[in-house]
Amino acid sequence: DAAIRRETLDAIERFLRGLSPVKRGVFVCRYWYLDTSREIAEKSGFSQGKVRTMLRRIRLRLDGFLKQEGLA
Repeated sequence: DAAIRRETLDAIERFLRGLSPVKRGVFVCRYWYLDTSREIAEKSGFSQGKVRTMLRRIRLRLDGFLKQEGLA
């Protein structure tokens, strides 16, 4: 179980390194710091809709990446 968790975390780190700094920042704010889309929008200058759309697209890309890695 610990080995699978480590492998998954390594894959997520690789995925995040492949994102632009802006997208990575939005993703980390939401899923690491648990900021709301409103808080992220205020910090970034994006609209809430743009933040939500960006997060949705990143999650879809992450899902595909994890499937490709055999982890989802």
